[in-house]
Parts: sequence; C-alpha cells; structure tokens
Amino acid sequence: MDESKQNTLTDLRAQIDAVDDQLLALLNARGRLAQAVGHSKGQAPVYRPEREAQVLRRLTEQNSGPLTGASVNILFREIMSACRSLEQPLSVAYLGPQGTFSEQAAIKQFGQSASRLPQASIDEVFRAVERGEAHYGVVPIENSTEGVISRTLDLLLDADLVICGEVFVRVRQNLMRRSADPGLEGIRVVYSHAQSLAQCQGWLRQNLPNAEQISVASNSEAARLAAERDDAAAIGGELAAEYHGLNLAVRDIEDTAKNTTRFVVLAREAAAPSGRDRTSLAVAINNRPGALVELLAPFARHGINLISWNTRPARNELWEYVFCVDAEGHASDPALKAALAELEKNTGFLKVLGAYPVAVS
Repeated sequence: MDESKQNTLTDLRAQIDAVDDQLLALLNARGRLAQAVGHSKGQAPVYRPEREAQVLRRLTEQNSGPLTGASVNILFREIMSACRSLEQPLSVAYLGPQGTFSEQAAIKQFGQSASRLPQASIDEVFRAVERGEAHYGVVPIENSTEGVISRTLDLLLDADLVICGEVFVRVRQNLMRRSADPGLEGIRVVYSHAQSLAQCQGWLRQNLPNAEQISVASNSEAARLAAERDDAAAIGGELAAEYHGLNLAVRDIEDTAKNTTRFVVLAREAAAPSGRDRTSLAVAINNRPGALVELLAPFARHGINLISWNTRPARNELWEYVFCVDAEGHASDPALKAALAELEKNTGFLKVLGAYPVAVS
C-alpha cells in the first residue's frame, strides 16, 4: 500500500474511533435516562411492547442508510434490551431446549440482556408465566407451511394470559456435523425434529438418499446427538450448531423458500395501543342457520379487516366450534371496540386473546 493510501486509511480509522467515542457517550447517556424512567415508573412494567414498537418504527422509517432497516432494527433492539436491564432484569420462558427457533424468537424480541428460561413444552411456558417464574413467554402459533400450532391456540382459550407481542422468525434449516469437512461424505444418519425432516425431504432425497433419518424431540437434541458421531449430521438452526460446537456443512436446505414461523409473546398485562396493532380473539356461535353470517357482519359494518381465521373444536356443549380470529387494529380502537360489543351480544362466547403491536421486521 502506497503512503497516500495508508494516510487515508489511518485518517478514516481515526474518524471511526472518534465516532465510536461519541456513540459510547450517547449510549451511556441513554442508559442513564432509562434508569430515570425506571425510577419514575414505580411498579409499572419495565417492558412496554407498544413503546418499543413505536421507537423501532420511527427509527426504521427515518433511516437514510447505508445501514439497512433490518440492521437498524437489530441494533436498537439490543440497545433497548441493555437499557431495559438497567431498570430491571427480565426473564423470558420459551419452548426449549437451548438452540431452538423459539429461543431465536425470544432473542429477537427481547435482546441478549434478558434471561432466557427453556421449558420442556408449550404448556410449561404458559405455566411459567402464570406462576410468575418468568415475566414473559414466547411460543410458536403458526408456520407459513405447516399452519397453526393447535396446542398454543387451545391453551390461549383457557389461560389467564394475553398476547402482548408477535415475532416472525425465518426458519433456515442447515445441515450440521462434527467433522470440519464441509462435504457430505461419510454421513450415514441425519437427526432432526419431524417437522424439520419434512421440510427438507426434497433436499435429503437428492443429496443424502441413503442416510437414515431419525426423528427426535427437538433440533437442539438432534445437534447434541450429531456432536457424538463423525458419521452423523443434524438439521436445525445456527443457534443449535453454536451451542453444540458443530460446523455448518450446508446452509438453507429447506425445500420451501422463506418458510417462516410466527411466535407470540405471553404476558400477564395487556399492551396499550401502538398505532399499528393486531387483535386476536376467540368467538363461538350457536349451531344454527345464519350464525356465521351474523358473526362476520359486525366486522364488515365497522370496516374491520380480518387477517386470519382458524377453527378449533369446542369443549363446551353449548357450541361445536370456536373461531380464532386476527383482526387489524387494537381492541380499544373505537371501530373494533364497537364491533366486539355487537359480537358479545350475539355469540355464546367471546374472549380477546390479546391486542398488540404488529411485528416490526
């Protein structure tokens, strides 16, 4: 490198150092403000999903680059996570074990500064939050290729918890193995969760047609088993590979591109309106002609857009089915509030499962 280029590089690095010094001072100033906010809140919840969503939207919309909106989102989530921990450390229960996509969702929503508590089942995540062992819970509710997670919907119908947020995680399935050799040679066994094996069948048939496929309880368990054998591989996310010291042999082997799982955040307190919200509710109707039309009519009259609609078998003799509906808007918005009031008069059962900010991607 000639002297002029070296001088230019030295000058640019000096400017970066100066900016870093300013960033450090500003981050600590933000931390002190967060502490002051915490003192002024008293016993109010530290985590305010609607406020954090508003901050992320504003910064993403104001971003002029060259950083991408996604990068800005990740950076400021971690900044808010670190500042939030200065007020009060948060604990988050999720469907474990470590290394699952559920843990990835918990990190994406709450940042690295929150304590993460893996649970053996979706039921245990609900119980951990209900018992106060965790401040919040993160559970899967639907997948773009596999559909809704029935157990989550069923538990929401009976739980004394509400949805206060949502998280979308792109499901990237990777082939991982102990061997440092990035190739496929010598792989005789592939471990993974049944869903992950199903999502990668096309790739497996083409690339590892003779390998035995073994379904296990989780992708993290698959990674643990693969770490014990040179002739084994596992399918799962990068977090599982990191926890179990595996190398990524092939990335993104899922058959369907952009496969995504939606997770919801469970809380004991409802979220306030953020300005861009979604309301999830469960409603049941008596089994008679015209009942379904009557259920939909209030939404149409008040101009409410329905985003999704799922049916669950009812466990009460008064009706046969419960409809789980996602609607645009917050339950406290005048139009949606009026529609819900009409529904309550004409249905056998109505429960708002949560009103929460739309995920900021």
